[in-house]
Amino acid sequence: MSKKSKKGAVVGDFALFDVTYEDGSQRSNRRVPLAELGGLDGDEPAKTAIEAQDRKIAEMSGRQPLAIKSITRTSAR
Repeated sequence: MSKKSKKGAVVGDFALFDVTYEDGSQRSNRRVPLAELGGLDGDEPAKTAIEAQDRKIAEMSGRQPLAIKSITRTSAR
């Protein structure tokens, strides 16, 4: 028996998210492990995971991380 697919795009063990930043820039298909999502918090933990990814990227590039305005699941194709 197959599982019901979740709303939005899923690649392997990751859910994909589109991120809009306070400065108006956007990033698509940001990956968040499915294990970090669900439960009572739904997709809220995705913001925390993406912020952690952004801090790591900013640290490596020597730039300040951008503030996240909104996060939405990438639509399934």
